[in-house]
Amino acid sequence: MADTNYIKVFSGNFIYAQMIINRLEEVGIRAVVKDESESGRLAGFGSPIQGFQDIYVSEDELTKALPIVELANSDLKAQKNPE
Repeated sequence: MADTNYIKVFSGNFIYAQMIINRLEEVGIRAVVKDESESGRLAGFGSPIQGFQDIYVSEDELTKALPIVELANSDLKAQKNPE
């Protein structure tokens, strides 16, 4: 199996991360999620930031994933700052 490089495309709370993961999966991109608080919980340690997740995608899928993540980020900003 060839080595694959993953690049972080998003960091944020669980709800936003799940929304982005769903959008990526709709176009066939399988994201990797890193959740420090869950890893710490499973290992018996605590984490100061609960529900914070990082989303990574394969370098091969980065150009396809970035527009999806950017659109999701602008949707989130619009929800936070309605005019």
